[in-house]
Amino acid sequence: MTSQVKTFGFGMPWESSYGYSQAVQAGDTVYVSGQLSHDRHGDFVGAGDFGLQVRTTLENLDLVLERFGAERGQIVETTVLVRNLRENFDAMARLHAEYFGEHRPTSTVMGVPDLALPDQLVEIGALVRLDVKP
Repeated sequence: MTSQVKTFGFGMPWESSYGYSQAVQAGDTVYVSGQLSHDRHGDFVGAGDFGLQVRTTLENLDLVLERFGAERGQIVETTVLVRNLRENFDAMARLHAEYFGEHRPTSTVMGVPDLALPDQLVEIGALVRLDVKP
């Protein structure tokens, strides 16, 4: 049996210029590209404010989940890229835990020297299983 692949994009200019989707569903698995802090018009949000960037990034992750009819409890893994990790780790850990509540997905957190946008401090990707009951 062949599984249909579904894709999702916000319609941001960088999706076509870089050539990627925000998320791809293959079977019961949704692979979510690294989300960042931008509004619906593609404008960056939160320059210099790590907490705001994390919250906006997670709001964008929620929009991707919504598109696939998924919930936070169906996220089984996150990949978190953070600039200035030593400086931002405690805030990242607190905001990640707040976002997930009692749910505990696996998570890899990596310190990186740079991200795609000059003011970007965080990027969060996820693996979602639609067959998991939250």
